[in-house]
Amino acid sequence: MVAIATDRLTKVFPDGTVAVDEVTIEAASGEFLVLLGPTGCGKSTILRLVAGLEEETSGHVLIDGQVVDRLSAKDRRVAMVFQDYALYPHLTVAQNIGFPLRAGHEPATGTEARVAEVAEQLGVTDLLHRLPGHLSGGQRQRVAMARAIVRKPQAFLLDEPLSNLDAGLRAELRTDVAALARRLGVTTLYVTHDQTEAMTMADRVAVLRRGVLQQVGPPAEVYGDPATLFVAAFIGTPRTNLLQGAIYLEPERTVVDLGSQLLEIPPNEALAGHHNDRVTVAVRADALRPVPDGGGQGPVLRGKVRLVENLGHEALVHLDTGIVPTPIEESRLEHPETGQHLADVIAEDPPAGHPFRQALARMMPHARQEAQPATARTEYGFYPVYDAELADQPPLGDVVVRVPAPVLPRRGESMTVRVDVDKLMLFDRGGHRIRTA
Repeated sequence: MVAIATDRLTKVFPDGTVAVDEVTIEAASGEFLVLLGPTGCGKSTILRLVAGLEEETSGHVLIDGQVVDRLSAKDRRVAMVFQDYALYPHLTVAQNIGFPLRAGHEPATGTEARVAEVAEQLGVTDLLHRLPGHLSGGQRQRVAMARAIVRKPQAFLLDEPLSNLDAGLRAELRTDVAALARRLGVTTLYVTHDQTEAMTMADRVAVLRRGVLQQVGPPAEVYGDPATLFVAAFIGTPRTNLLQGAIYLEPERTVVDLGSQLLEIPPNEALAGHHNDRVTVAVRADALRPVPDGGGQGPVLRGKVRLVENLGHEALVHLDTGIVPTPIEESRLEHPETGQHLADVIAEDPPAGHPFRQALARMMPHARQEAQPATARTEYGFYPVYDAELADQPPLGDVVVRVPAPVLPRRGESMTVRVDVDKLMLFDRGGHRIRTA
């Protein structure tokens, strides 16, 4: 098997849209790497650049250590599975699966044997004589996978292959897809906006935002140790609680001032340079535990129950704490090192020595398109967006807490929750993690 890598890969479309911004990433031989991010973050564009379906503006794609920028898509020996299946409606399942072999002028006898073998692997043997129009969504997706692996590619490129399926079938097929890739030992790049898919399927997850790579690591690492505020906010169900605060260092204690409430945390030398700094406090629902009124020992938050979401095995309780959440416009982070997006570099008219200058001169129009505003659904799940239109409305101070289902509070009740300080995350105004350990 082969490794796939990108080296400072950049794609700028003719209208000035920066789809991919200097992304450097590597999928090791046989690794299942998931590209995760909201709609429009550049993950599908990266897949198309690796496949050779798009031409990069700058940077390189490497397969097995060799630069393949000048190789056509058919010469890269990678198989791509699309979101819409892309099956030929007039061909039977067997003909669809065998099409790549016939296009490569494989002998008919060898083609039939290979199609039968792959159909058995994917569980579609009894469908070989059907047309795609007579198949369910799950069956079509299995056929598309079979067509991809029939010619024994060096790598799989899967572009949101399960997004058109219902939730139950999606859960079943994501297990099958991951197991198949690992059984075949094929290097796989899998694109999704669904964090559940990413966390359950991946060996490593690469989180992207607006074409910029934010963090790469095993699922447990990107969840438990996010490098940026965006990663902390994007990954996690229910959404991570993001609260505005300020750090105050006192001789015997450190206080995080949340406005209507205070959190006292143990003194920490790592915070020595952050006295009086504004921060975002990120705390997941699993770092909060209901306690009796009074709270006992340790930092606590208090509020009134505004909403209870009963999930059966547990409930998600929304507490109105009066604490102001962090607005998205204050937590934007583009480049992990410079904080500057390539689109802004372009707008500044980079000097002649800039690596993108010549390429941009060919591709850029006279006026750059403005970036789309952040939206709740595409940026931070359902986290509220605060802007000038909402300035006269009181911000929500909800903190979401997990509660065992048999012990459900009622709306309007007071509740105290203890905060696990070890799971408390602090981010500076640029969205960078403030390390406390």
